Amino acid sequence: MGLLSVGEPLSWDETRDLSVYIRHHGIQQFIYLFRKTEQHQSDVLKFGDEIEYMIVRFDDESGTVRVSNRATELLEILQHPENNAQEVATLWRPEFGAYMIEGTPGHPYSINLSPSDKLLVGNLEPSNQNGSNQNLIQSNLITNNSSKIFSFLKVIETNMQLRRRQVRDLLEKNESVLSISSFPLLGTYDFCSPSSYADPITGYSRSLFFSDQDFSFFSFLLYTIAIFMGHPRFRTLANNIRERRKRNQEIYLPIFQDVNTPKPFIENFAESINVNPQNVNLFQYRLFVDEAKKRQNEYGRENQVYMDSMGFGMGCCCLQVTFQASDLQESCLLYDQLIPLCPIMMALSAASPIFRGYLTDVDCRWSVISSSVDDRTVSEITGLDPLTKEKTKKIYKSRFDSVDLYLSESNVKYNDIKIIYDEDFYKILTENRVPKLISKHIAHLFIRDPLVVFKEKLETNDQTDSDHFENIQSTNWQTMRFKPPPSSSPEIGWRIEFRPMEVQLTDTENAAYIVFIVLITRLILSMDLNLLIPISKVDENMKLAQKRDAVNSERFWFRKKICSTKKLYNCLEQCPQNFSNAPPQTSPPVTPQSSSTLDSQENDHTNDNHSLCSSEYGLLTIDEIINGSKEKSDDDFPGLIPLINFYLESIEIDAEIRCNLNKYLRIISKRASGEMPTTAQLMRKFIHNHDKYQADSKVTNRIAYDLLKLFDRIDIDSISFEDLYAKVLKK
Repeated sequence: MGLLSVGEPLSWDETRDLSVYIRHHGIQQFIYLFRKTEQHQSDVLKFGDEIEYMIVRFDDESGTVRVSNRATELLEILQHPENNAQEVATLWRPEFGAYMIEGTPGHPYSINLSPSDKLLVGNLEPSNQNGSNQNLIQSNLITNNSSKIFSFLKVIETNMQLRRRQVRDLLEKNESVLSISSFPLLGTYDFCSPSSYADPITGYSRSLFFSDQDFSFFSFLLYTIAIFMGHPRFRTLANNIRERRKRNQEIYLPIFQDVNTPKPFIENFAESINVNPQNVNLFQYRLFVDEAKKRQNEYGRENQVYMDSMGFGMGCCCLQVTFQASDLQESCLLYDQLIPLCPIMMALSAASPIFRGYLTDVDCRWSVISSSVDDRTVSEITGLDPLTKEKTKKIYKSRFDSVDLYLSESNVKYNDIKIIYDEDFYKILTENRVPKLISKHIAHLFIRDPLVVFKEKLETNDQTDSDHFENIQSTNWQTMRFKPPPSSSPEIGWRIEFRPMEVQLTDTENAAYIVFIVLITRLILSMDLNLLIPISKVDENMKLAQKRDAVNSERFWFRKKICSTKKLYNCLEQCPQNFSNAPPQTSPPVTPQSSSTLDSQENDHTNDNHSLCSSEYGLLTIDEIINGSKEKSDDDFPGLIPLINFYLESIEIDAEIRCNLNKYLRIISKRASGEMPTTAQLMRKFIHNHDKYQADSKVTNRIAYDLLKLFDRIDIDSISFEDLYAKVLKK
């Protein structure tokens, strides 16, 4: 979502002129913030998830489906308890799309303590689809007083169910709330409800396909475009990113080559534009068609699906989780150790095979969203001035991309790619005793211009405010985000945000992915796990992870020896790899060790004198990474889930909680082994089996309608995702 300041946004020209001022004060604000919070201690790890949802509208008579641009209307009701200072179980925020909303728990979950308030476990009565708002508000106030270890497991999925129900209670009869990564027909003709269309000449993003006509002078039309209009941040982002790069977004995905797909596949932009001839005069329509033909010549590519707006990326949904670490050192540790898992979890959660009504040859949204907010000019991408051909500053990645460096000094040898950073800011930061790698990270973020600046936020107190810092921080969208304590909330500690995952169809699946990452953080801290590989190999993995069926067909760079002592490997032999509902056996606890103790032991975290060599890492399948090597040898990989089981065997857990854990781990394990399909695989199977599919890579409105109707049954009919998969796969 990002920073939602209140005020009047400046134009791009005004924002560009203030770039140096904003960035300079942002650096000063970070320095004051760092000094104030460097020694901040948090007693317990806390975390919270974020799920983005889409609202869709079905027309059962015509067999069509469109996104429903009602986010502003829904948020007014959903945010009412919070805005009236009530204790709530859920929080709601806008997202880029007018058809999107973001839901989070009302308060962070705690690994050891129960959530301080409001998490419902089983006391909610099912409500009618059009139930009263009062019931919705009352269900937002339920508490849970459990104090057992891992009691948060009882509330994560239940809170997700509550969020879905709260939205569903406000929907009209033919609407549904879905947790899908990308709407299959986004950018096709008339994909919005109410109907709205693209304006490639004066729209916010000048798109041929994305509905963002500028109706700012007509308030009664605010809900008809696909960009959320309840806050100026989103439309300003769309406009300023395009203006900074001096051209439209250039997003390309390879078409999936089916039996009847044209070879080569060449799209006719003039025939594909999302413009209603009856909605504009003849002169405008011809102007739009001419613009489409012009862009065809400039941007058309064989065998590629083309998209041209920020909305195609930021209009997708995702699943994220933020952790609060105990202190600065632990936040850097977790940040670094989770980086190599980003591409692995992306491939495991793949859910985006369809864009603009075409079946593509990728399964994830990452490259789409990365390109959709890429504000680099031609010279920044190529490193050459397009006119003089002289060398210029080259920026290697989009603002939305993978992490570029590890933050802990002991891990510096793995930072093996070139980092572009502002050297003046780096000098200022290090002179103010900010650690070198954190300084380089911040100076790297601050090579970017601010994109949205509010007139009312220009004059700030750098010692107490952090708006200018957050302005740049919140518009660098990387796979991981390093988050200092907010200046306005001293009780909040150092945090890290895990950002690469695709949202899943069901609350059970989403809970499984969140719980899995939480347990991985426990392994990292309790077992001294070391997952580090060179950043360049993480980048290679990111490219592999997005490919079609990457979870089964690709091999990924991963560290071979992830545990710091041989003793732990020996202990693994006692750890059964099963997911039965039987209560767990007990064994001696694993005692977390201090860094001083680890220094005297075999510890790969220490940056010793030996040079980095490829023997530390190798190519593994995701099945091997998650479930372990099938062939037992001295070099076999133990697998993350067997390690999790070992960790769980070492602590005392309630049998019911362990049963829930097994359920979640089973989902991750089966996804990794290929026994359970990813959402992307499920969607592909459904399309190939559909009687209207012509094996030409086109996903028609009827196919999309039937697909999303099936997904809707999960919520309305309460069918399990296992039943859903069985229904699709048995055909």
